[in-house]
Amino acid sequence: MHSAPSVSFPVGRSRYAGRLLLGIWIVGAASALASSLLVDGVGWRTAVLLGSSIGVGAFALRAHRRDRPGQLRFDGLNWSLTGARAFPAARIVPALDLQAMLLVHLVVAGRRPHWLWLERGSDPQCWLALRRAVYSRAPSPDPADPIAAVQRPTGSSPSSS
Repeated sequence: MHSAPSVSFPVGRSRYAGRLLLGIWIVGAASALASSLLVDGVGWRTAVLLGSSIGVGAFALRAHRRDRPGQLRFDGLNWSLTGARAFPAARIVPALDLQAMLLVHLVVAGRRPHWLWLERGSDPQCWLALRRAVYSRAPSPDPADPIAAVQRPTGSSPSSS
C-alpha cells in the first residue's frame, strides 16, 4: 500500500465557516430572545440567558477574526502549520467532513489544540491530495530499520506491533 502524498494547502479565515457560525448563533440568539419573552418577568435567569448569547457571539466573532493565513503541510509523516501560528510536527484529526469543507483538529504534544476549516476553494487542484492525506495513516516504521528499533519502546518486538 502506498502512503499519502505530501501536500501543501493554504489555510485562513473561512467565509463559509463564518456564515455557518453566524447562522447557528442567530438561531441560538433568537431562541434565547423568544424564551425570555415567554417568561413572566425579566429576572436573573433571563439576563444570564441573553448575556451568554451575546458572550458566545462575541467569542465566536473573535475566534473567526483571529484566523490568520498560513500553509498546512504534510510531509508523508507529520503535519505542520506555518504562518502567524506555527505548529511543527502535529497530527490531524478530522471532526466534520462536508465534502467541500473539512473541520480538522490540529494536535501538537504540549500545546493547545487548534481547529482549522479547510475549503476546496482555497486550492481546488490540491483538494483531493489533501483529503487523502487527512484520512491516511502515517506509515509504520520498518522493523528492520535501526532508527525505528531504537525508537521502539523497550520490551516490544517487531512481531508484536
